[in-house]
Amino acid sequence: MIARDALAQLPVRTALPALREALYGAGTAVLCAPPGTGKTTLVPLELAGLTGAGPRRRVLVAEPRRIAARAAARRMAWLLGGKTGEQVGFTVRGERRAGPRTAVEVVTTGVLLQRLQRDPELAGVDVVVLDECHERHLDADTCAAFLLDVRETLRPELRLVAASATTDAQGWARLLGGSDGAAQVVEAAGVSHPVDVVWAPPERPVRPAHGLRVDPALLTHVAGVVRRALRERSGDVLCFLPGVGEIGRVAGELAGVDAEVLQVHGRAPAEVQDAVLAGGDGVRRVVLATSVAESSLTVPGVRVVVDSGLARVPRMDHARGLSALTTVRASRAAARQRAGRAGREAPGVVYRCWAEGEDARLPAFPEPEIKVADLTAFALQTACWGDPSASGLALLDPPPAGALAAAREVLTAIGAVDGDGRATPRGARMARMGVHPRLARALLDGAAEVGVKRAAEVVALLSEEPPRAYGDDLAAAWRTARRGGDGYAARWRQEARRLASVGAEPGVARGSGGSAGAGGSAESGAAVGARASAGADAGANAGANAGASDDVVAGLVAALAFPERVARARGVGGYLMASGTGAELAGAGPGAGARAGDGSRLRDAGWLAVAVADRPVASVSARVRLAAVIDEETARAAARALYSSGEEVGWSDGEVVARTVTRLGAIELSSRPLGAPDPELLRDAVVSGLRQEGLGLLRWSPAAQALRQRMAFLHREVGAPWPDVSDAALLERAWDWLGIELGRARRRADLERIDAGQALNRLLPWATGDAARFDALAPERIEVPSGSRIRVDYGGEQPVLAVKLQELFGWHESPRVADGRVPVLVHLLSPAGRPAAVTADLASFWRDGYRSVRAELRGRYPKHPWPEDPMTAEPTRHTSARLKRG
Repeated sequence: MIARDALAQLPVRTALPALREALYGAGTAVLCAPPGTGKTTLVPLELAGLTGAGPRRRVLVAEPRRIAARAAARRMAWLLGGKTGEQVGFTVRGERRAGPRTAVEVVTTGVLLQRLQRDPELAGVDVVVLDECHERHLDADTCAAFLLDVRETLRPELRLVAASATTDAQGWARLLGGSDGAAQVVEAAGVSHPVDVVWAPPERPVRPAHGLRVDPALLTHVAGVVRRALRERSGDVLCFLPGVGEIGRVAGELAGVDAEVLQVHGRAPAEVQDAVLAGGDGVRRVVLATSVAESSLTVPGVRVVVDSGLARVPRMDHARGLSALTTVRASRAAARQRAGRAGREAPGVVYRCWAEGEDARLPAFPEPEIKVADLTAFALQTACWGDPSASGLALLDPPPAGALAAAREVLTAIGAVDGDGRATPRGARMARMGVHPRLARALLDGAAEVGVKRAAEVVALLSEEPPRAYGDDLAAAWRTARRGGDGYAARWRQEARRLASVGAEPGVARGSGGSAGAGGSAESGAAVGARASAGADAGANAGANAGASDDVVAGLVAALAFPERVARARGVGGYLMASGTGAELAGAGPGAGARAGDGSRLRDAGWLAVAVADRPVASVSARVRLAAVIDEETARAAARALYSSGEEVGWSDGEVVARTVTRLGAIELSSRPLGAPDPELLRDAVVSGLRQEGLGLLRWSPAAQALRQRMAFLHREVGAPWPDVSDAALLERAWDWLGIELGRARRRADLERIDAGQALNRLLPWATGDAARFDALAPERIEVPSGSRIRVDYGGEQPVLAVKLQELFGWHESPRVADGRVPVLVHLLSPAGRPAAVTADLASFWRDGYRSVRAELRGRYPKHPWPEDPMTAEPTRHTSARLKRG
């Protein structure tokens, strides 16, 4: 029996007429409805005609998470008085409850993508509802783009609703409206109860979250706020935390509270999720949840929300080739969603574990995944859709060009796309497997080596990272999962069976899709190469490794999935991956306390296949969180496309080094001295050394330094055609002025013998004839009245002439250079060569300054002339007595 009283109380009912009008007019609409209004449950039932309003239609509802899909389907089935699988059903990865009578089917966005690839028309579906589109998950954005493409080209009658509680409504309206203008935005007024806000920041500063690390002090504070909420308020408490690890830690700190502590996250067993969503039985509850409880789910009995202010989202570290979850500050939109959970059934309160002043600095909305996540799976989806560049797709945010190019490189390497970026038959099969393309490649190629069942089991481990308690050894984690009775082991077994099924389907011969690369189609030993050339199918009987141990199989499959992460040991606990990124076992860094890797067999391994890694705070190296021991042969086979052998001539440790080197990416496998290196490589190495160590490698005589200073002076004061002779400019033009000498240089000593001054002359503007005026514009020496030729110092901002005062008697004007543009600064020296005065205006000095200098120095140097009138005195280098003798 339909629960009509419950349906009648849902506030979204008032928006249904406008929604129907928009859908059966333009065909698209944006539905904005606050939490608790019934947009996820009533709207699909109404659109499907299951409540008695309107004709029967088939409605597909897409949710971002499996837990939300199951919960929404169960809620709708209850409202109709039936069970899931009848009029309302759901399909998530590995589980389907739907039948011929199903009119409303709730699916995850990932499942919807798979259906669109198999059947772009979505035959039989009348309406698609994209729920919680504000979360901006990559799959949801991709689904919206594909559905709009279907409406444009195949099925204009297909109706599309984008539904959310908090979103950029106008942006979605423009997207869904397309060239016809913006789609109608339908808003449902909520009747959610008031929610008080209590700001509860930590008393002392805590370290900001980084990667997967959250300051334990913050978690202790969150647990304290939960205890405070239990004392101050009535009703159940819903606490938002970023991940499973933080939930476990806070649960431990809440031991002994007078309430039942429950944990809700994507990995929680279905029966636990169902129990939480079914409500309590009179016992007060504390529900610790990840972001899965932000939307689509109603947790009965909740009157209090405690918000840690953190969320966990996928990020791609392109510099290190690591894709992982990372912890970020939750957006203001997410904070509103979380707070709304407290007001679903009655007035409530939210305790926010940050200061009120910080709230305005939070991002307004979550950052779209398409901007920050690994785009390999997205690129494969668009390639299979027929638009490899995604340029023809209607997306709220375009994919970053660099990230999309990197994704296409991986897909080309594993044979999923061809040279034009279009999906190969192998790539189309990978896209249907429901796992990341790297894992699909590992399943296809691994099945041919070790059998589809064992390959599927390892890939299932890689598709959902095992709990930390399973350890960091992939093979050991595999054995733990086999005998485990926990929720993870149950999900792993289910996924392994599913993958074994899809991996055994007839498909494309392994290796036929393209060349190997950074994730390329790898071989495992000589037998693998023979099988690849023979075109053995990925689902065929296992090859040479069929009887291999679990350790060998785990290492091979992990290396096939992540060949650029095969790593060789370099010191205790340290490794270098083929990608060039350093890696350390967890806890292997200096000063580490309890080391997670100490008891692991990974610590003594010469080679690893790294399956999961992240980058700790302030570390240049990745931290290995899950890996398998392999040998060099497996590493070479899996990363075959990264193997190279050739001559390497370079500058190392202050000298030219010439070797024949074999490498696996950045890992040097072997080397031997090279007797007769390529002359061009030698020259490049010498230039590289010069650029690394600077011009000081050359021989700079005083004359060479003076020449460079004169040239620099003219470049600064006159400009063209006088060249720039700064370090950067000379190194950039090294071949222009050192070409002959560099061509002959073979080692450091050859550079040290080069006369820099002689080479520098080549940069003078000989071609224009200006070089002939060099000495006139920037004379090396200037003749003074005494007849001496005094060197000019061009090393400062202004040319300097340092000369004894008596040698300038009778000289009225200060000298000038650069065609008279620049006055020379005259340093007047005492007979002992010490500075007596500095002037750029000799006439003024003779008139005003000479008298005081004469009074000060003539008693100290009585043997030298100190005439009263220096303008009429004879200039001299000598003493008065010598001057009289002539």
